[in-house]
Amino acid sequence: MFAVKAEPKKTEFLEQAKSARLERANEKKREEACIEIQAYVRSFIVRRRLQKQVREEFDLFFQPCNGSETIVPPKPAIDVYKLVRKLLFLYSDRSDRERLEVLCRYLVASMDTDSTRDCYISLALNKDLMLDCIQQIKDLLWLCCLQLKTLKPDNPNDAKSINLHLHILVTFTSTSTWKMLKNKSMEPLRASLNQLCNNIMGHLHQSGMYSALQELLSKGLARAKPCLKHATLSAVITLALRPLVAANFSENLINLFVLHILSVPAVVQHLSVMAPECLAVFMSNGLFKKCLEMLISEQSTRIVFYSLEGNYALCLLGNIIQLADIEKEQLSTGLVEFTVVVSRLLERCQKYVVNKKSNLTHWHPVLGWFSQKTDVRLHDAMTHVVEQLSLLWSNNIIKILFAELLAVETPHEYPTLLGAQTPQQANRPKDLLKKAFSSRQNAHKSNKQEQNESVIVTLVCALYQTALSTLTQLRMNILTGISQHEALLSKLWHYIHTHVRLKSLLEQLSNNSSSSLPDCQVLILFCDCASYLITILDDIEMYEQQLPFRLQQVADMGLFFNQLVFRVVWNNVIDIRVVANHSLFVGAHGLLTLLHERDCRRQYAPKNHWLIKDVKASAFLGELEHGKKAASLLLQKVAFIIPHKERVLLFRKFVNGEKAAMGLTESVFASPQSTLITIHRSRIIEDGYRQLAAIPAQALKGVIRVKFVNQQGLDEAGIDQDGVFKEFLEETIKRVFDPSLNLFKVTSEMRLYPSPTSSVQDNHLLLFEFVGRMLGKAVYEGIVVEVPFAPFFLTHVLGHHYRSNYSSIDELPSLDPELYKNLTYIKHYEGDVADLELNFSFDEDVMGRLINHELVPGGKAISVTRENMIYYVHMMAHFRMHTQIKEQSNAFIRGFRSIINPDWLSLFSRAPELQCLISGDTAEIDMQDLRFDECSFVCSLKVIKQ
Repeated sequence: MFAVKAEPKKTEFLEQAKSARLERANEKKREEACIEIQAYVRSFIVRRRLQKQVREEFDLFFQPCNGSETIVPPKPAIDVYKLVRKLLFLYSDRSDRERLEVLCRYLVASMDTDSTRDCYISLALNKDLMLDCIQQIKDLLWLCCLQLKTLKPDNPNDAKSINLHLHILVTFTSTSTWKMLKNKSMEPLRASLNQLCNNIMGHLHQSGMYSALQELLSKGLARAKPCLKHATLSAVITLALRPLVAANFSENLINLFVLHILSVPAVVQHLSVMAPECLAVFMSNGLFKKCLEMLISEQSTRIVFYSLEGNYALCLLGNIIQLADIEKEQLSTGLVEFTVVVSRLLERCQKYVVNKKSNLTHWHPVLGWFSQKTDVRLHDAMTHVVEQLSLLWSNNIIKILFAELLAVETPHEYPTLLGAQTPQQANRPKDLLKKAFSSRQNAHKSNKQEQNESVIVTLVCALYQTALSTLTQLRMNILTGISQHEALLSKLWHYIHTHVRLKSLLEQLSNNSSSSLPDCQVLILFCDCASYLITILDDIEMYEQQLPFRLQQVADMGLFFNQLVFRVVWNNVIDIRVVANHSLFVGAHGLLTLLHERDCRRQYAPKNHWLIKDVKASAFLGELEHGKKAASLLLQKVAFIIPHKERVLLFRKFVNGEKAAMGLTESVFASPQSTLITIHRSRIIEDGYRQLAAIPAQALKGVIRVKFVNQQGLDEAGIDQDGVFKEFLEETIKRVFDPSLNLFKVTSEMRLYPSPTSSVQDNHLLLFEFVGRMLGKAVYEGIVVEVPFAPFFLTHVLGHHYRSNYSSIDELPSLDPELYKNLTYIKHYEGDVADLELNFSFDEDVMGRLINHELVPGGKAISVTRENMIYYVHMMAHFRMHTQIKEQSNAFIRGFRSIINPDWLSLFSRAPELQCLISGDTAEIDMQDLRFDECSFVCSLKVIKQ
């Protein structure tokens, strides 16, 4: 019984003991926490008191003289050292920035004394304090570098602080301004002190001084208008160069200099304007050559590029190009190195260039759509970078890069239009034999020299070709710079003519179809530049002045590229599946097409010049019938290589094949494919439009049966597809093309084109589409109609105006010869174009009202200058021939192509051939342009006589 009662007391006792033990433990923890808090608070108070004491001591020590705000009287260097040591121990950027500036100001002033007691650097000569003093100087100078990272140069107060920090950095990294060393007794110590400066510079660059300088330069120069002053910029470049000079331009330091200094946007351009003495130091030390020697290593280039963003790699490229422009002698001796380095940098940038916009791309003003994000600051500075890049295709650098090519003398060719042979031309084979024999006897170049010339030409061409594909937004500027050099393209063609053998090229391509082959690079660049140049040449320049190519050269080009394009496809040199997108094929085909079109407008090549005689037309058409892809591609791209007559027969074959596939025959009048329409003689256009405009194009290709109703309202006898429909078609076309209806106008040569003021007619665009369908139906049925169109309008129907090398100015004479004459006068105007007071707009009298048209947005405010004159001429021609009648032309073409398959139109490569298909030889067509023997086949066709 007693044991039972004792149990609760024991449990209660144990609980009380446990509670007391926990209480004692918590009390102990509270005491320890209080002690720790007290220690922290006391430490904080002591630190604050010490900081306050040190700062008060510093402020009192560096108190300016009476009457001065900044000048501090000289102090013993040992006292300065001790106080600086305290300040650095507790330095806080937020509290001590101004004190740091006071200290820097004093230390710079102390270096202007010859007293070893007061000169701060004299402590480095004290054996006991030397190591600590040097470390203090390093710590102090690194604090100054950190300040350069945070200060803003566009702020006036910060700009003063920046100059102060740069001043002390410049002072303590060179002994040249130390007054103490001007004492002869100190001269033996100069070498040791120079070594001290090198030691300090080594510490700074290892700590990240170049990064701080880069940040400062970027903030000051990466903008539309730089905010760094001459002294600031000069000090930064001086600091950047000193480690290089001290280390005798070691590869490691050159790498740092390239990464952090030469990658700053347009730094070389700003130096040339604001601090040219710094560029003189560059030149005296051969920095440009040393940078090329470092970057020529592919590994170094890769390291540099991957250390930089693609945007800053572009800035580095701009600075290297400008250095090359400044140091032309160095460029001449290091031409290969420069070409390789620039090509590699461009190739690296090209890896980030994409063809289209996406969620992962950003717009770059030079590179187009770019897969890296663009620093906002770079957009403002990109104008300066573009100016630097433009030096690559400037006249000076082109002359140096192509020096060997330009030095070659090209043989004289007789600049006469092909046709009647002159006595000189008759003796040409003999002359060529004499020249060949003479050149063999008097050859002054060794094979090795010729090989070196070929290597350099190939490298330079590859460089510019890479620039064209990388700097996508500057492509036209690059082509302009290269093509406008007075002799370059002519010399380049001579090089191709003498060095590139077609057979050898085709063999190389069959083994390796890459466009990076040496000869391919030369050909692609030539094709791109020649296409651009020939596009903007007018007839005076090309046919009369014969610049830059003589007509014989142009004809030879056509022959060479015609054979090249044909052989590449026909012999399957490049896989037929990819050949259409191959760079060489695209360039050669573009130039070939352009040369052929110029010959069509005004002949310079002999008859049948463009035909491929190695393959018979019958064999070619046989390959086409068997579905050979090579024949199909050639027919699509260069149909003019087979005679025009064969192409017309092929067109009719395509039409008949489609009719057979649709089950259409001329005897099936009652089939579902035939359409019956009723036409009143007094309302031919209205009834035809109402009944035919709405029916599908497929039905319009079928049989159309016409029933005429005469003036008395009675049905006329005869409903057939042949005669009555032709009469209806004849009357319809005769009336809609009547200029009095204002749907079409006529040129001075009585050629038709859509009227810009056709909108006065209701539903004028629907009418144009209807007219296009009617004309398409006539061509589809093989009915020729005497409707002479303006050549430029037929070019639109063929779709050639969408080609990149199409030139409106070339075809302007077929529309407005007077305007063409005026624009040619402007183009060749020798005075100041600004005196003509033109702008990118013009006034036109439209039915009694004066309407102003702007050629570009805001054109009224854009004056025509020498720089934009070519652009103005082409924009004026484009507006007159395309923009004014764009809607009408599109409606007509839409109707025409709804009947005529657009692929069939590729059979006809020029306007006269299409005119011949429409009108036969009864229309008044320029017989010089439209060769009679190619059009005589139309005699067998049925002709409607107006």
